[in-house]
Amino acid sequence: MAELKKRILTLDSGKTIKLWGNSLAIGKSLEIAEAYAPNIFFYAVTQNGDKATPVVSNPHGLTRDELLELADYSIRLWMDFKDAIRKHGINNVKVFIKEGII
Repeated sequence: MAELKKRILTLDSGKTIKLWGNSLAIGKSLEIAEAYAPNIFFYAVTQNGDKATPVVSNPHGLTRDELLELADYSIRLWMDFKDAIRKHGINNVKVFIKEGII
């Protein structure tokens, strides 16, 4: 499964992506990004003269399986978050995974 350590996202395929921050997000549009900047997998528009063409932007060349792995990773983090709140409540620092904090 994907792993994020020291701002480097590592996928099972061996591919690594250096992130600017320590978080990965998916928006309502289903674009995958680092926080507010869609830069992993997103909708883009290219301009050819007067014609604008929508395209899929995948700057890291992620495969279908790698994108599915990212989805599994994100789902797992949300499930871990829910489990931590159930176990520790919302006012306890034990909710956070210390190794994940930079």
